[in-house]
Amino acid sequence: MVKTIPITELSLHDVKVKFNLTPAEDDQFFREWQEELPELTDTEQQSLEQIKAHMLYLEQYPMVEDIVKMVVLSPLLGLAGFYGSPFHLKTEAAIEIAAVEEHEILRGRIDVLVLQEQFWVLVIESKQAGFSLKSAIPQALTYMMANPNQLRPSFGLVTNGTNFRFLKVSKSGIPMYALSDEFTLYRGNDWYNVLRILKRIAELVVNWVFVAFSLVSICATRTLREQQSAVSRQQIGRAHV
Repeated sequence: MVKTIPITELSLHDVKVKFNLTPAEDDQFFREWQEELPELTDTEQQSLEQIKAHMLYLEQYPMVEDIVKMVVLSPLLGLAGFYGSPFHLKTEAAIEIAAVEEHEILRGRIDVLVLQEQFWVLVIESKQAGFSLKSAIPQALTYMMANPNQLRPSFGLVTNGTNFRFLKVSKSGIPMYALSDEFTLYRGNDWYNVLRILKRIAELVVNWVFVAFSLVSICATRTLREQQSAVSRQQIGRAHV
């Protein structure tokens, strides 16, 4: 008999065992949150300060998950460029993963999923203010393992509105994952770095799209030249007959 398990009930240990997922030991595995981060404009910094002020004011009241999405995530994704081409978003995306060996089906809903065509760019799991990010990490990793793309890594973000942590999963070969440091609204430039990392991830995907488009264009050009050469050879052959 197949057993259905809510993804919210999985621990980090459960996720590692079910997916043979191992933490990356190589420090170079997840450098995207540390290197080549774009600088922010004055306008972007002012927008971040406004979001921060709103969050710090509202956190004195009970804040459910939807408010965190509205006050923090929505403007943050806009500033990072995820509301324009080549991206699109899904919210509350239903996920179902079959673990055939264990006769289990894992079910859940991704809070926010950023896509570029069918490629999963960013999986976001949000919790209500005050919740520890520790409980969101197993969920995010499980959703990231459901990414149908095996060739490119996927990124994740877990947040409770004041704290943020990024994740990276690679399913090429042995599945591996890594976590960034935890960022917070309350410490120095952490808040700015959250946006810088999001912008960096967006830049990477745009570059991947450009490279893929270039390769397709090169292949199409070569094919056209080969067809033209074949036609020319046929015409020359007919002329000699």
